[in-house]
Amino acid sequence: MVLALIVTALLAACAHAAIPGAMLRAIPALPPISAPGGLRTTPNGTAVPSLDTVYIFNQLIDHTNPGLGTFQQRYWMDWEYYKPGGPIIFMTPGEVNAENYTGYLTNVTINGLIAQQQNGAAVIIEHRFFGLSNPYPNLSSQSLAVLTIQQAIDDLVYFAQQANLPMPGGDNVKPNTTPWILVGGSYSGALTAWTMVNQPGIFYAGYSSSGVVEAITDYWAYFKPIQEYMPQNCSTDVQSVIAYLDGLYAANDTQGLQDLKSTFGLGGLSHIDDFASALEGTLFEWQSLQPDTGPGAMFFQFCDALEVKNGEIAGPEGWGLQNAIQAWGGFWNSTFYQYVCGDIDAETCLGTYNASQSYWTSTAVNNNARSWTWMVCNQVGYYLDGPPVGQPAIVSRILTPEYYERQCVNMFPQKFSSPPQPAVAQVDQAYEGWGVEVDRLFFANGQRDPWREATVSSDLIYKASTDTQPIYVGDGFHCSDMSTENGVVDATIANVQSAALGYMKTWLAAWTPST
Repeated sequence: MVLALIVTALLAACAHAAIPGAMLRAIPALPPISAPGGLRTTPNGTAVPSLDTVYIFNQLIDHTNPGLGTFQQRYWMDWEYYKPGGPIIFMTPGEVNAENYTGYLTNVTINGLIAQQQNGAAVIIEHRFFGLSNPYPNLSSQSLAVLTIQQAIDDLVYFAQQANLPMPGGDNVKPNTTPWILVGGSYSGALTAWTMVNQPGIFYAGYSSSGVVEAITDYWAYFKPIQEYMPQNCSTDVQSVIAYLDGLYAANDTQGLQDLKSTFGLGGLSHIDDFASALEGTLFEWQSLQPDTGPGAMFFQFCDALEVKNGEIAGPEGWGLQNAIQAWGGFWNSTFYQYVCGDIDAETCLGTYNASQSYWTSTAVNNNARSWTWMVCNQVGYYLDGPPVGQPAIVSRILTPEYYERQCVNMFPQKFSSPPQPAVAQVDQAYEGWGVEVDRLFFANGQRDPWREATVSSDLIYKASTDTQPIYVGDGFHCSDMSTENGVVDATIANVQSAALGYMKTWLAAWTPST
């Protein structure tokens, strides 16, 4: 049995440490924030339901064929701060089970801050084919045919236009009478932009945090911010080990490769690309970091293992190749293997060549890895592989998009008879990618975010911030600006949040109903 998910890592920060396949270990997802249950009251003393109350909306299975009927789509809401005329703050957390995201209804997040400032109500809706919101009772290729970006966009629009919200006056808050603000982070941040491009006029304003608006097949640049901001000594030593691995591979030194795998306790891995993928695992821990993360985080434990020797910390040049190999291998043996694989053998845990394992074949619902893989293989790519020659390499160039495309066949043999190339060009043309231009859409990004290069703040483009489409960048990590607490500990994130609240106030002051 393949070890599909490291639950603690997923809940800690959205790194989604799923095994096998790096494309599953770093899903561009919003960090979960749960809210406590229990009855509450509004500022004027009116009782409001518990935040964990689940509501159901009858969503169309296929927006191109309404005759197929509907499915039950889960949503949550809070109207603690709502006053008549206030906006609806609407978000899907994206490619996750949404029940762990009820905190986004409250003012511990930017959603709740906007609702509080503007006397609005907050709504969280579960994305189709994630959690328990499934058009069909399984995740087969046939069922997942209606899991597309466009269907997800149309879900948001149909809900806004048709839902009668369970609050006083909730049957009279459609977008023609009430301003709706669409919020999202990571993939759902991209979905915010894509929805406003594709269906203008429904959502009056938007907030996109770490929005990965550009679909990219060969997304080696995921590791660029990590390499730039990780401790320099750690980066130097990681690069030396990766260069050594790639040199052994280029020379076809099978004994040297076997010895290196054995140093990491991974001698049982049959394929060298699976070994190269396994080494990405420690780097993916970067996505778990936030401004208030302490030194005990797994990523820092990893770098400390490489760079602290006999109580002395290496300089920026690191300790050198031999120490780095032994120290990194020792960390895998003493700490990281158990964290990732537990008692499962290396080939079962980390191998990607046995397509008969249940990880690949199970079609049970509430499997975010499978649903997201469908979107990856068909539309968005985001294969996290080695960089082109000339770029610093903290990940092996053995890893290419083909490594991940092969896994698409493993998981969806009914759909793919050969490794597919995702339709990223069509996605970027249809929804504008980096070229997005939408009025009243606020972009918030983080310098240290590994998904930065797929956002409008990528170093690969230049996109100016304007008053109609502001782009603000803080020193944070992935979706850091979504959390109120991160603004308390980092002034640059507080600046982003303050600017967003200011723009929302200005934009909403100019809103007028369309009827």
